Amino acid sequence: MTVNKDQVKGALKDIGGKIQEEAGKLVGSTKQQVKGLKNQAKGKIQKGVGDLKEAVSDVKQAAKK
Repeated sequence: MTVNKDQVKGALKDIGGKIQEEAGKLVGSTKQQVKGLKNQAKGKIQKGVGDLKEAVSDVKQAAKK
């Protein structure tokens, strides 16, 4: 099993969103907290797409054997 770019980028967006959300909490900025939550959601979706691509690739490789 290999990791594809969507999995990596999605995970990084999720982590960045968590950091942004926490920073918003520290400074009392609801706007930054919401942006962080949005980025987390985008990251989770992108990672899910990457996971799906990986699963399809694994099935194709298994079918070739």
